Amino acid sequence: MKIIIIGAGQVGGTLAENLVGEQNEITIVDSDRAVLENLQNRLDLQVICGLGSHPDVLKKAGAEDADMIIAVTDSDESNMMACQVAYTLYKTPTKIARVRSEQYIIYQDLLYKHKDIPVDHLIAPEQLVTTAIKRLIDYPGALQVVEFAGGRASLVAVKAYYGGLLVGHALSALRQHIPNAETRVAAIYRRGRPIRPLGSTVIEADDEVFFIADTKHIRTVMSELQKLEANYKRIMIAGGGLIGAGLAKRLEKNHNVKLIEYDARRADYLSTILNDTIVFQGDASDATLLSDENVEQIDAFIAVTNDDEANIMSAMLAKRMGAQKAMVLIQRSAYVDLVQGGDIDIAFSPQQATISALLTHVRRGDIVNVYSLRRGAAEAIEAIAHGDENTSKVIGKQIQDIKLPPGTTIGAIVRDELVIIAHSDTVILSNDHVIMFLVDKKYIRDVEKLFQPSALFFG
Repeated sequence: MKIIIIGAGQVGGTLAENLVGEQNEITIVDSDRAVLENLQNRLDLQVICGLGSHPDVLKKAGAEDADMIIAVTDSDESNMMACQVAYTLYKTPTKIARVRSEQYIIYQDLLYKHKDIPVDHLIAPEQLVTTAIKRLIDYPGALQVVEFAGGRASLVAVKAYYGGLLVGHALSALRQHIPNAETRVAAIYRRGRPIRPLGSTVIEADDEVFFIADTKHIRTVMSELQKLEANYKRIMIAGGGLIGAGLAKRLEKNHNVKLIEYDARRADYLSTILNDTIVFQGDASDATLLSDENVEQIDAFIAVTNDDEANIMSAMLAKRMGAQKAMVLIQRSAYVDLVQGGDIDIAFSPQQATISALLTHVRRGDIVNVYSLRRGAAEAIEAIAHGDENTSKVIGKQIQDIKLPPGTTIGAIVRDELVIIAHSDTVILSNDHVIMFLVDKKYIRDVEKLFQPSALFFG
């Protein structure tokens, strides 16, 4: 596939890293020559220096025969204009734009039509991050929660702790412990390295365990790996930007929410649009303010300002003053591994959420959902099995007879409303949603080919 990426910042650069080596022809466009040279030195791709919305620059990048343009600069307007120019002049088939402004997002159904503003897929990072945080609030103790098949099945990452019922026992004991809630452990990371989960594998404390289950059974399975935490009731949010405001709006009906915003005018505005959230103007790293607002009674302190250092410091302070959980937004993905696991319980990256959404539209072979896991090292994929026994490499076959790429696990199948946990003798049928975990994403192309029906299939 020939792909043009507009913008060589963290999102564009990381996306290029994910796609290079997967039999894609990647060209990245940016006005910063130094950033482009750095990428070209590290990756097998083409670079073009210039403004990605300019017709001549797009032509030089190969827009005339490109399959896809992905515009991810820091400017919404530049991203939309790049898509417009690519469509008008070069008829680029697929156009994706990162858009952050709330105004553009609110009116997206009216704005982004085929000929008006020809953006085929809109990626809104703040909305993606807000949804990810909301899932972590819904499942206390989880490190990551991603949903498949319209939310019917979920993949959850948790850390196994002493006191968890399954810790010190083999995975085969899961079925005895919870006979009414079937699950599949898709991967285990021990001291940062993946180990293959077998029935005889013994869960150790501090293992990071990824399991797949029917969404309604998530809490039950989590209770086997750690002492189940009580639902969060009292939430404190530091930062009233798009993420902080959006999160408060989604939580305030069922939680007691306090929001701290540094800018006085923004704080005044938030107090008018949030119905049940208490809004304070102040510095979230002010110990006096946190003490006055009883931070020691807070179940989850969530720092989501635009300043990584401010988020880290305020969250560490809140945790040390007694907040039960501390979560932070980290723009620089290199910081995530550094801060997570000490005073800070969970660090999340908007870049990683954006990459997951972008990969969903880039992947081939009837792949409908892609989630980047463990900071891009692994992927969770949902693919739909199309065709029949004659045109498909998977339909009509038992899982044990499918030649899966190394490190690939089929965890579950969603068939209509039914979530089926995968076993070696499970047979895949047409239109099944197949949920897989890839420990090594370099095999993604093999998975794509596996789920591409032959040319004899006409849909």
